[in-house]
Amino acid sequence: MLGRQKPLEISPEQLDVIEAALHTQTKILHVQAEAGGSADREKLNAVKRTLAHIVQQRPAKTDASKAPRPGWFSFFCLAD
Repeated sequence: MLGRQKPLEISPEQLDVIEAALHTQTKILHVQAEAGGSADREKLNAVKRTLAHIVQQRPAKTDASKAPRPGWFSFFCLAD
């Protein structure tokens, strides 16, 4: 285990799936933790940390559909 580690290669599409799954898992664990599960609270915190790490490491999306549009209507469209 102390040998060389191969970097993990994940496509942007795979990363989207992982991120969505972690969001879903966060919601599930939040409900379970609210019911009184301390182990669930620990799992929830671990999932939140992992999700935050993924979001930090992810390159910024350059989606043209999210670019600001000229005119007063762009104010309402940016709320997505």
